[in-house]
Amino acid sequence: MPSGICRSSSLRRIRRGSTRNVDEDDRPPPHLGAGPDPLPEELTKAITVTVSFEALGVSPDLVARLHADGIDAPFAIQELTIRDGLAGRDVCGKAKTGSGKTLAFGLPLVERVSKAEPHRPTGLVLVPTRELAGQVSEVIATLAAVRGRTVQTVYGGVGFEPQRDALKRGVDILVATPGRLIDLIEHRDVLLDAVEVLVLDEADRMLDMGFSPQVQKILYRITAPHQTMLFSATLDGAIRRIVDRYLNDPVSHEVESDEPTVDEMDHRFFYVHQLDKVKVCAAICRGVERALVFTNTKRAADKVAQQLEHEGINAMAIHGDLRQPARERALAQFSTGKVPVLVATDVAARGLHIDGVDVVVHYDPTDDSNSYLHRSGRTARAGRTGVAVTLMLWNQENEVRAVMRRLALTMPIVEVFSNDPRLADLAAWDPADEADVA
Repeated sequence: MPSGICRSSSLRRIRRGSTRNVDEDDRPPPHLGAGPDPLPEELTKAITVTVSFEALGVSPDLVARLHADGIDAPFAIQELTIRDGLAGRDVCGKAKTGSGKTLAFGLPLVERVSKAEPHRPTGLVLVPTRELAGQVSEVIATLAAVRGRTVQTVYGGVGFEPQRDALKRGVDILVATPGRLIDLIEHRDVLLDAVEVLVLDEADRMLDMGFSPQVQKILYRITAPHQTMLFSATLDGAIRRIVDRYLNDPVSHEVESDEPTVDEMDHRFFYVHQLDKVKVCAAICRGVERALVFTNTKRAADKVAQQLEHEGINAMAIHGDLRQPARERALAQFSTGKVPVLVATDVAARGLHIDGVDVVVHYDPTDDSNSYLHRSGRTARAGRTGVAVTLMLWNQENEVRAVMRRLALTMPIVEVFSNDPRLADLAAWDPADEADVA
């Protein structure tokens, strides 16, 4: 079992004035304003020990299915949350992407949901992106088949009819993005009055992407008594208000992040000239096996991918305007190495689990330190080293330096041109040793 520090506490957080009941849930939720006091900070460190899925209470048939897939020991977040999930408790799990939380909620979900009637799923998993919906559905479907439960994924960018037909036949567990689920609700293709288990996966990213109104609208439609399991990288701010309003006496568990930090990767900050920018990016990509390039807009992602192709770089773009088959094809070819360079927007890249990315290129620099970390964290995974490169025009210096200050990054900014041979091996080049720095 992976090592790490686990924290756990029982957070007795209920709505002010009373426990939650049906009458209270029948009222429309008020606007989430400043909200009540923050979640308690008294999280106690737990000793990490290796336990089995059987010891956590997972049924033998599901344990056998896990074993057949080569999964024998739980990850830290699974060890902490599965018992409470199986007991029907509301659960808050604080864990980063890639920590194993899909099984943490997937096993209790499959164990506890009953067979559904047409249009009325008994299990609902809300996720922020289509890619994550597909990944979650794939994991849960394997387990659900053992129990004779059906799983259906619904998201935008594809036709309605296959999703409507599945719901008409009856879906036990529905994995959905908020926007498409709202559309299906409004057309009465799905009703949420029979939901027994609700999961909010990567809740912080859903709210960051502007789905707060849709999430609240969905939660308002779930009127029957149910269990809620929420997993998020943070449990403060808007997430705290969701927890306080919609979860009943939740147990909270935290696994300290093993995501790469700024100290676990190399950082390069380059001044580039507009007409030479694509060529610089191409020179960097030629020197590595796999590169992930970030742009700020969907149009820029398409344009940069095309320009890299003209430079002889096999590149594909991924963003929200692409149809789902095109997105899946790009991801698959990048994951297998058939396409060595993927040009992505921030939203499209959320929830991706791809190891072996040698370099992340901030083609369009971000002015947000959290975005810089999310982007750069796609490299230096699974114990590997990695490089995060920022390509900066001269009029972007203030924004880039602000991000560097927030993250305590003190390396120099170097002016480079596309014919610079050092671009072929950035890991071996320490700009601090150079004289031509800003």
